[in-house]
Amino acid sequence: MKSPDKRKTKNNSLSAVNFFAEAGLLKKVKRSGWWVAGIKDPESVAEHSFRCAIMAYYIAHTEGVDPYKSLVMALFNDIHEARINDLHKMGHYYIDFKKAETKVFMDQIKSLNPKVKSEMALLRTAFEKQTTKEAIVARDADILECLLQAKEYYENGHLKAKKFFQKAPDYLRTKTAQEMWRTIRNWDSSKWWEAVVKFER
Repeated sequence: MKSPDKRKTKNNSLSAVNFFAEAGLLKKVKRSGWWVAGIKDPESVAEHSFRCAIMAYYIAHTEGVDPYKSLVMALFNDIHEARINDLHKMGHYYIDFKKAETKVFMDQIKSLNPKVKSEMALLRTAFEKQTTKEAIVARDADILECLLQAKEYYENGHLKAKKFFQKAPDYLRTKTAQEMWRTIRNWDSSKWWEAVVKFER
């Protein structure tokens, strides 16, 4: 007969693997707001979350707050969408999606290692309530990533993506994110890779 500790470790391991597999669904879930802007095959939630986490890490450093906490908040911000998909703002008008997001997230982490579960729950609560500087940074990264993506889509011919420039910047709270938005607004999205490739003349 296996000891309780070994059974617990095995169960935690299985729960973790199941959680990883579920997170993988985000590679298939599309960001639905871009459909409204006329983009047929938009980025996935996983693609958004990846760049969002990188941006949160950077902004946290420049703002002098814990980059680890901001990165984790940004990375797991949309993990619930593995079960209930992404819902654009029109849908949010009719459905209390926030309540569903919280319920899904708590179900997703309930069988994980207690230390992991505890930290994820604390960081999620801080993010949702915007009670820490790290949470503010993570939210700014989420908004800024959307703005950066909108600029890239706009410059690739999706003109309606420009509508995202109208209100989203007003929600940025950190000086770093606000400055980055001013840069993005006047930025040519092809310049960075042209400089890397160094085209022959």
